[in-house]
Amino acid sequence: MSSKFGMAGGIPERRVRPVWDAIDSRQFKNALKLSTALLTKFPNSPYALALKALILERMGKLEEALSVCINAKDLLYKNESLWIDDLTLSTLQIVFQRLDHLDMATSCYEHACGKFPTNLELMMGLFNCYVREYSFVKQQQTAIKMYKIASEERFLLWAVCSIQLQVFCGNGGEKLLQLAEGLLKKHIASHSLHEPEALSVYLSLLEQQAKYGDALDILKSNLGSLIMIEVDKLRIQGRLLARAGDYDAGADIFQKLLKLCPDDWECFHYYLGCLLEDCTLPTTAYSPIQVSTSVNCEHIHLADDVFDHRISRASTFLESIIEEVGSGSIRGPGLANLEIERRKIIFGKGNADKFMEDLILYFSRFGHLASFTADVEVFLQVLSFDKKKLLLEKLVKSIGPFSTSSRNVLGQHITFFKIRELIGDTFSLHDEELVGFAVQMTEMYCESLPLSKELDVQETMHGEEFLSMTCNVLVQLFWRTKHIGYLLEAIMVLELGLTVRRYVWQYKILLLHLYSLWNALPLAYERYKSLDVKNILLETVSHHIFPQMLTSSLLADSSDLLKGYLRFMDDHFKESADLTFLAYRHRNYSKVIEFVQFKEKLQHSSQYLTSKVEESILQLKRKANSIEETEAVLESLNYGNEFLDVANEIQSKKLTFNEDLKLRPWWTPSYDKNYLLGPYEDVSCYSKENLDEVKQREIKVKRNIEKRSLLPRLIYLSVQCASASVKAKSNINGFDSKDSSELKCLIESFAKFFGLAFQDAAELVIDVSCGKKSIEVFSSNLIDWMNFAVFLNAWNLNSNEANTSDGHAFPINWQVLNTLLEKCISTKINSTKSLLSSPGTDLSILIQLVTEPFTWHNLIVQSCVRSSLPSGKKKKKGGPVDQSNTQLSHDIKESISSLTGIMDQLNKWLKELINKPVDLDVELLLSSLNKEQDIGGPGKVVKVLENLVSSVDEVQVGERIFRAIGSWRPIDVARKIVTAQQTALSEFLNISESKSKVLQALKLQV
Repeated sequence: MSSKFGMAGGIPERRVRPVWDAIDSRQFKNALKLSTALLTKFPNSPYALALKALILERMGKLEEALSVCINAKDLLYKNESLWIDDLTLSTLQIVFQRLDHLDMATSCYEHACGKFPTNLELMMGLFNCYVREYSFVKQQQTAIKMYKIASEERFLLWAVCSIQLQVFCGNGGEKLLQLAEGLLKKHIASHSLHEPEALSVYLSLLEQQAKYGDALDILKSNLGSLIMIEVDKLRIQGRLLARAGDYDAGADIFQKLLKLCPDDWECFHYYLGCLLEDCTLPTTAYSPIQVSTSVNCEHIHLADDVFDHRISRASTFLESIIEEVGSGSIRGPGLANLEIERRKIIFGKGNADKFMEDLILYFSRFGHLASFTADVEVFLQVLSFDKKKLLLEKLVKSIGPFSTSSRNVLGQHITFFKIRELIGDTFSLHDEELVGFAVQMTEMYCESLPLSKELDVQETMHGEEFLSMTCNVLVQLFWRTKHIGYLLEAIMVLELGLTVRRYVWQYKILLLHLYSLWNALPLAYERYKSLDVKNILLETVSHHIFPQMLTSSLLADSSDLLKGYLRFMDDHFKESADLTFLAYRHRNYSKVIEFVQFKEKLQHSSQYLTSKVEESILQLKRKANSIEETEAVLESLNYGNEFLDVANEIQSKKLTFNEDLKLRPWWTPSYDKNYLLGPYEDVSCYSKENLDEVKQREIKVKRNIEKRSLLPRLIYLSVQCASASVKAKSNINGFDSKDSSELKCLIESFAKFFGLAFQDAAELVIDVSCGKKSIEVFSSNLIDWMNFAVFLNAWNLNSNEANTSDGHAFPINWQVLNTLLEKCISTKINSTKSLLSSPGTDLSILIQLVTEPFTWHNLIVQSCVRSSLPSGKKKKKGGPVDQSNTQLSHDIKESISSLTGIMDQLNKWLKELINKPVDLDVELLLSSLNKEQDIGGPGKVVKVLENLVSSVDEVQVGERIFRAIGSWRPIDVARKIVTAQQTALSEFLNISESKSKVLQALKLQV
């Protein structure tokens, strides 16, 4: 039943309006008072209860809101004579959804639809509920019922889209598509179709079943007139012909399309792909045609004469387009000509010299555009390195002398430098030449500043790219020479650029990675925050900072970062269904599929899963100084069982990797690779990751998620077993052999990540502790090995009970583990080089040693101490006193003393680093710059910048730029780096001192 005129949920609207006005103005206390008064007059009104629940939820009284909602739901079920309308149900749905009880809202709508099976308004509400639950089958069934009642085209299309979603995102088979096709055919026979979107859905159904001929027939019939834009119709027709394998007819259609849209570069790709028969057909109708852009194109199967004829046809057609529209105003024909020549070279019939002349001609017309380098990147791949060098020589001759009076000439110089960087020509230059190149680009940036005098601060300035490329050259020099002066110069260049215009995201990303390399992570995090990353960019951009933060001492900042990302993702999953239903309501059915597929892609994100696991581990790290708070965290994580399920299922899951790695600097193409940490490689350029490398990286991510997912459960069981061992040896009830058995099973699983059996891994730990083998055998898995040793010791505390059945007992004990921890931490302290003079020093390993294995062991000690204290419980009668408890107490004391010594050593080392005078470190940094022209090394670029600061003319560059440049000082940049390093060290010291305090308190207890 729908609401009567002037009524709201069965209540006169004049009585409800004041409540809504108070809610809309966020006066929730007043709204609650009004709603309570309304309930006294209408005590049996579900709508009045729903309003009160809504107000309580907005006030944060979630449990009370849920209770009121359930009362309203019960009223709907019990009283058959009650008024039921969509307003009441939709209000209940809002509250139930926010309280994560959408199933209750669905049951309310199901009840209402059962009472009023022909009410379309209620059924649409039920359909909306199923959309929110992503219950595609029930969506289909509900839509079919609505279609049978109203015979409306939209309800049939809702059903068809629900069927498609079952196939794309569910477990539906191809036969479902036949069902959807049959439903549409029957509707067309009786009612035809009336909307372009309806025709698009029908065509997509046929494409998914590879019925391209049928789809073409539909397009040529009267139904094809629904697509009123001729270009759109030709595009669909050409795509269908290409997928059907009728390349000749497809080429003809794309040729017609190109006559209408001569600058459609994508269309020319499809046209040439049809001619040369190398279109790659996608797996779904919603994917575009893929045309090979690699050097190894697939048209080499064509006979020579066939290839000559078809490429000649393309050339002739292109000439006719150029005659008609010209070649100087639009880029499409020029790119098309280059693509034809590229295909000739790949087939072995091209002329590299002519190809280069065409490139130079295209450069002369469009070389000033920012997109030029991206346009020609694929074409440069077919040239040998010598030809590329020759091309650079010809390009530089075609550019006029640098002048700030011509923006086009400025753009050509920027493009030339970009191509030089892309080709990798700079790697063949000597150090002095590279320095000269960096100085040249910096001077050009300075000279081009007057061009940006009238620009707003948010507008892109002319010549901004010069500083990014200068940075890349200076970083390359640092990699070659390991001279920190070049790294400092690279940072100073970018900081000046940001001082002039603070919105340049390219500078911020480069700085983020440079500061991370130099252990100035607070500055890196500051630069990341200044990027103002929001919404979906959190998924694609966060990889720039996530890995560094997760292994840093900035635990609070890391927690904020993870929580912000997870909050966005979880909110999106809740709200994405609203977009989907909105697409249904507005009859935009292609968006329905797109929204659901996008949500699925995010839900299977590797970064999302990693963040969920790491956020739980981070909680444990932050609360580990209190065994009670740690247990509360473990309880909220279901004692690690939730992530144990993740570990068990991860290998069978298909994860998505949504990070945009193209934005990363050249020296760190992925988050697990950094060239600057290794020796210099004499290469011409860095190729992109091939498919095998990408696959290996994805396997590595999966294994890491699986391994890290075990930690919460391992920590819980280790604490339980350690506590139980004390109780057992004190003859106190509490030992559970199941915990010990499960712990051993998980430790065995953990050992598999080292590629070793459990016994072999345990013996290796013992050998390293005793000095039989070097700690180097743990190599890059040091943290995992130490975690393994901690959990092994916790399990072995119950060895008498847990090991006698299989005969495996390992000589690991408190002393062995303490020795191992001391050896690892001491070795890392002694091997850690100066953070200032040795960028790339891996302090994160030392931080992880303290925040993970040391922390977990500390938790176990806390558990043992707590269990050994008198609790008022009676001991079991009879039997001699077990002397092993005295030994255990002695072991705990020795362990506390050993751990305290380790922390004292670390605290002393950190304080020495932190207490160094800042001015002394700043002076050390600045001394790395030799600014004299006749002395080699770094400093020449900074000299150019200092000259700019001293000679800049306010009249030439404008007040804003003049003030910004005047505020930049090299000493400030150096001081920021030193201060950031000390801040990171201070955070580390806070962590280690907090561990010391815990150990001191434990000493007093035992």
